[in-house]
Amino acid sequence: MAIFGPGSQDPWGDALGALRRIQDEMNRTLGGAGARAVATEYPPVNIWRGENGVIVAAEMPGVSIDNVEVVVHQNTLTIKGRKDADADAGAVSFHRRERATGSFARTISLPFNVDAGQVKATAEAGIVSIELPRPEADKPRRIQITTA
Repeated sequence: MAIFGPGSQDPWGDALGALRRIQDEMNRTLGGAGARAVATEYPPVNIWRGENGVIVAAEMPGVSIDNVEVVVHQNTLTIKGRKDADADAGAVSFHRRERATGSFARTISLPFNVDAGQVKATAEAGIVSIELPRPEADKPRRIQITTA
């Protein structure tokens, strides 16, 4: 069933089409990926949650591990660091610059408190993996029901 009768036009059709074209043009001009963009924060992360804890994998290619700090407090994880500029870049001017440099910080709210004393972080191939175990006292417990 058509909302608009014969001979009438959708008053929003032209306006929405124009807005989509403007958005596409802005994405092309600014180098954005439009709807395909997945992460807008740095570092991008994947987070897995299980009954016993959380695993966070942060993608940081080109970042020296010496420049990364991982801080855990209750149910919050903060990843801070600095991505240094290329050493060779001082003597030249850029033709195109897409790789960001400088300081970054990302704070992630976790689904439960973690045992900060048991947190482990490892790095391999530009991925920092952080294992955040859940304290025993914070884990769900099954309660046995007894009869009176």
